[in-house]
Amino acid sequence: MPSKRESILAAVATTLAGTTGVGTRIYRSRPEAFARAETPALLIEWVADDPSIDTSLPTLTWRLTARIMVIVRGDIPDQIADPVVQSLHTKITADPSIGGRAMDVQPLSVTFELLDSDQPTGVVTCDYRIFYRTTFNDLSN
Repeated sequence: MPSKRESILAAVATTLAGTTGVGTRIYRSRPEAFARAETPALLIEWVADDPSIDTSLPTLTWRLTARIMVIVRGDIPDQIADPVVQSLHTKITADPSIGGRAMDVQPLSVTFELLDSDQPTGVVTCDYRIFYRTTFNDLSN
């Protein structure tokens, strides 16, 4: 059985299906470079997952920092990425419980990076904090 973190990240990927301009080009922790025909695309990773112990219950409350990167190519990458970012934000915040897996979703930051490649490439990084709870001794529950 996967950890609750993995279940949440899989649910985020499912939730983001159909994001404007992306279609099914949604990847988890992909190390390979994206070919021109594979963009725009979304890349989902987790950055940190910090627990706090609830002493009154045998539970851990987690603060997962999930990163969703929008990879685009074109003459003005930040403008090309904008409708994708709007769409993914609407989708990820529509259900703060992520199908009952989490307690809340909060946006943290959005940054932009312009990269040199065969044509202008932009990466918009959208970080979200996802709060969820597990039992103290079982990360899948």
